[in-house]
Amino acid sequence: YKIWKKNTPFLYDLVMTHALEWPSLTTQWLPNVTRPEGKDFSIHLLVLGTHTSDEQNRLVIASVQLPDDDAQFDASHYDSEKGEFGGFGSVSGKIEIEIKINHEGEVNRARYMPQNPCIIATKTPSSDVLVFNYTKHPSKPDPSGECNPDLRLRGHQKEGYGLSWNPNLSGHLLSASDDHTSCLWDIRHTAVVEDVSWHLLRESLFGSVADDQKLMIWDIHSNNTSKPSHSVDAHTAEVNCLSFNPYSEFILATGSADKTVALWDLRNLILKLHSFESRKDEIFQVQWSPHNEIILASSGTDQEQSPEDAEDGPPELLFIHGGHIAKISDFSWNPNEPWVICSVSEDNIMQVWQMA
Repeated sequence: YKIWKKNTPFLYDLVMTHALEWPSLTTQWLPNVTRPEGKDFSIHLLVLGTHTSDEQNRLVIASVQLPDDDAQFDASHYDSEKGEFGGFGSVSGKIEIEIKINHEGEVNRARYMPQNPCIIATKTPSSDVLVFNYTKHPSKPDPSGECNPDLRLRGHQKEGYGLSWNPNLSGHLLSASDDHTSCLWDIRHTAVVEDVSWHLLRESLFGSVADDQKLMIWDIHSNNTSKPSHSVDAHTAEVNCLSFNPYSEFILATGSADKTVALWDLRNLILKLHSFESRKDEIFQVQWSPHNEIILASSGTDQEQSPEDAEDGPPELLFIHGGHIAKISDFSWNPNEPWVICSVSEDNIMQVWQMA
């Protein structure tokens, strides 16, 4: 970590480290971006959550000031004490908490609805999925700690993490759970369902992955929605995450406890397209870049992320982010600024970074 810190000015165009009051298990950039006139920065919004020790938990909206490309980057802006590099040196106030909303238990995951980014669904430690319109809640939470979601979705028996809004059908939300089901449709795996994701281009398709080592593809227009249209033994250990490529309708990636990221083609799921084995530990999160169809990022328990280049073959590894010293809970690609990623770890740290 110390070596990483010393070398950040050479590895990154931007690194911002922010200690949150409590660790966040989730992070996602909202699509909103404001560019104040006459300023050399833009303002972006992030969805975060809290994981407290027996204190009131909250759903959090934070603002992040990102310097424009033409803002001055020179060595004088580098703060060796904080290990931060960017157009602001060590000026405080780059990351501000804007809204806090009371939440029942820690926020396992929070995801916004693409058709209306003010609407955010959250996974709780109970079986319920909560839905909030953050514009209808005061920026400072009710001191009583009462949680008032705009909608409460029941159907699961246990908690979980997977959550995915359909990008084509407004209001269609998928949720995965430790109770072996995916909701809002009751679909069976034989073990804990770890993650679900809607296909980004075909509105009726979604995928799910589970501890039974399987990848399943489902079609909600099928005559029999209790059976997947495809089921594959995807990995040699639990499958933790999946991500459909936003540019190619046939390509998806899965990440597993077997320490690999697998690449799949929906037209031929019998054979893996490729397996990335550059990791030292199990993969918990995988996400395609929204700007580049051959770039994929993954995070695991070894405290680092690596965007991987899926085009050149070995060595596919493009970059490893070494800025965290605790397990990474979640990360998110910024949809408006290429190569900008926000990552959160279990030691309260949130980092916004852009590789050089």
